[in-house]
Amino acid sequence: MRAGRRKRRKGHDLEVRADVNVTSLVDVAFTLLVIFLITAPIMQGGIEVDVPQGDVNPLSAVESSLIVTLDSSGRIFLGETPVERDRFAAAFSQMVGATQPEMVYIKGDSMVTLGPWVDVLSIVAASGVRFAIVAEQRRVR
Repeated sequence: MRAGRRKRRKGHDLEVRADVNVTSLVDVAFTLLVIFLITAPIMQGGIEVDVPQGDVNPLSAVESSLIVTLDSSGRIFLGETPVERDRFAAAFSQMVGATQPEMVYIKGDSMVTLGPWVDVLSIVAASGVRFAIVAEQRRVR
């Protein structure tokens, strides 16, 4: 053996480190979080309308419900499907017959004229299914 050189013993030359590199895991987690934050509002579903405000009570969730929406231009949506005004009665009765909803929620834009409201309300009321009109709680000023 030469001077200044030590003999290496097998398995004792390098120190074992049990570190886990989590940088890529954190990168993936933050990327998924950003994607979720961006897509969550989009995934809500439904037709966006500006419902009227009033002194109302909160609605209780009902398992089997149907939503009828009137947008600001007077178009009628059954769920998320647009329905012509003159075909709404037939489409609504078919949907009620097929799904047997406990409650029908009527969600109308605050700028809708009275004509489409009267049409929808009279058809829903004639069906015999319980219904409620959706509104927002009036904001305190």
